Amino acid sequence: MENNTSLQQQLLEAGVHFGHLKKKWNPKMLPYIFAEKKGIHIIDLNKTVEGLEEAAAAMKSIAKSGKKIMFVATKKQAKEIVTEAARRVNMPFVTERWLGGMLTNFNTVRKSVKKMQAIEKMLNDGTLDSITKKERLTLTRDRDKMEKVLGGIAAISRVPAALFLVDIGHEHIALSEAKRLNITTFGMVDTNCDPNKVEFSIPSNDDATKSIAIITNYIVAAIAEGLAERQAEKEEETEEVEESNTRDIKFDDGAEDGKERRRGSGGPAGGKGRGAAGPQKRRVAGPGQGGGSRGPGGGRR
Repeated sequence: MENNTSLQQQLLEAGVHFGHLKKKWNPKMLPYIFAEKKGIHIIDLNKTVEGLEEAAAAMKSIAKSGKKIMFVATKKQAKEIVTEAARRVNMPFVTERWLGGMLTNFNTVRKSVKKMQAIEKMLNDGTLDSITKKERLTLTRDRDKMEKVLGGIAAISRVPAALFLVDIGHEHIALSEAKRLNITTFGMVDTNCDPNKVEFSIPSNDDATKSIAIITNYIVAAIAEGLAERQAEKEEETEEVEESNTRDIKFDDGAEDGKERRRGSGGPAGGKGRGAAGPQKRRVAGPGQGGGSRGPGGGRR
C-alpha cells in the first residue's frame, strides 16, 4: 500500500491526473474520471495506478518470454523520452512517422530496412570509393532519411508481440494495424479517447512530458525486470547442463577404468590357460613310438 501511495504521489506531482476540457471528453472514460475542475476533467489516480501495474506486469511477462514490444510515440513532446526508454531495454520504437503498413505489410518494410543497411555497409567498407562526391552525398541523404523513420525497427526480423502507444487517438493507424494482426496493445489513454480500443489502458495525461516520462519509465523498469529474470533462468539452465555433462564424463571415466581393470585381470589368466593347453595339443607321436606301433617284426616288405 505504501508503494501505491508513493507512486500516486509521484503521478500527482507529474500532472498525470490532468485530463482534457470537458467538451472534448469521450463518455467511455467516465469510470476513470474523478472530478471536473474549471472545465477540465481530473483523472482518478487510483485507476491510473491499477492500469499501470496491470500493464507493467503483462509487459514484464512478454519480455521474459523473449518477445518484442514496440514503442510508438510520434508526438513531439514524447519522441525523445520514448526513444531513450526503448533503447535502454533494446526494444523497437517508432518516434518519427508511422509508415502505413509497417505491421500489416511488414515484409515490404523489411526490404526497405535491408536496403538502408546495405547502403550503410557500402558507405563504411569502401565499396563506393570510386563513385562521385554527388552520388555519395545522394546515397548518404537517402540513408539518413530511412534511418530517421526505420532506425528504431532495424533490429527486428518479425512482427512484435505487443505495442505500447503514448496517445491512442494520435496513433490510430498503428492501433488499427495491431488490431488486424491480433497484437496485444497497451496505451496511455486521455479523457478524449476510448479506453476500450486497447487491451491494457493506462488512464493518464498523454500531453505533458513529465506525465509521459513517468509512465514510460515505470513500464521500461518492468520490462527490464522481465529481461533480467530471463537472463538469470538462461544462466541457471547453462549451469545445470554443464553440471550434468561433468557428471556424465565422470561416470564414463569410471566405466572405462572398470573395463580396463577387468581386461587386466582376465589377460594373464587367459594367457596361462592358452599356454597350458598349447603343449597338450602339440603332443605328436615320436619316431620310436611310431615304429613300435608297427610291431616288433615290422620292417618294410
